[in-house]
Amino acid sequence: MAIDARYKSLFILPAAAATVLLLIASLVLLAISGNERIAWLGAAIAALPLPLILVRLTFFPVERTSENLPFYLLLAAAGVIIAVWEQHIEGVSGWTPTLLAVAAAGIFLAYVFWYSRFGRMESAVLTVGAKLPQFSLESATGKVFSSTELKGAPAVILFYRGGWCPLCMAQIRELASRYQDMAALGIRVVLISPQASIQTQALASRFEVPFEFLVDEDNELAETLGIALSNGVPTGLPGDYAADTVLPTLVMTNENGTILFSDQTDNYRVRPEPDVFLAVLRRARAIAA
Repeated sequence: MAIDARYKSLFILPAAAATVLLLIASLVLLAISGNERIAWLGAAIAALPLPLILVRLTFFPVERTSENLPFYLLLAAAGVIIAVWEQHIEGVSGWTPTLLAVAAAGIFLAYVFWYSRFGRMESAVLTVGAKLPQFSLESATGKVFSSTELKGAPAVILFYRGGWCPLCMAQIRELASRYQDMAALGIRVVLISPQASIQTQALASRFEVPFEFLVDEDNELAETLGIALSNGVPTGLPGDYAADTVLPTLVMTNENGTILFSDQTDNYRVRPEPDVFLAVLRRARAIAA
């Protein structure tokens, strides 16, 4: 997985840039070409999905997406079909629009079915029914936080990749928006990332909720739990982020530290909804009662 992650860290920014260039080229040629205009329209449509989804995730953050992005896949397929139709059925265009459409669609397929997936092995330490291992980490306030402080209260522990990950940030905002619901159940929320203390402090200052923002320095806890990811941060990303990160993971424990819910997603765009793990806690309490 480490070798795979290194390739992925080199993929996303060049892939986005290449697709944008293909889109611009297709639009320019659509504007100036004659008989090949519809073929170039197809190439432009095929190049749209990756820029659209990245703009959506970056500037209009969502907590999660569907696993395979079917709408965007259909858009890419439609673009290729139009370009191929104009070349082979209508016979009015050459190979260039078709090749550009296929190239853009191929990049998007790589994003959906390769880049978005971790190919992870689930951590045997974080299985439902197991006890959460004890740990001590530095908090955003500079104090040492021990997991023993969670004794007697249920807890949601989120391992997030860092402030550079828009889905992680959207997931944290979602948890903050559900703070009252979780507080009513006595839940404490712990957020853990390997990003630097200064980055964690800046993030914690954005949320006016009593969450614990912790720093897993050098990914030591993540390594122990089997959820560390070497070279998981995209190369060329703005900000002083280390190359290694953590696989997005959310666990919920009960008052005794037993894991009731464990989400070890294999797709960085797919995250659990709060209603799911809150229902697990309510059900566990109902059974215990």
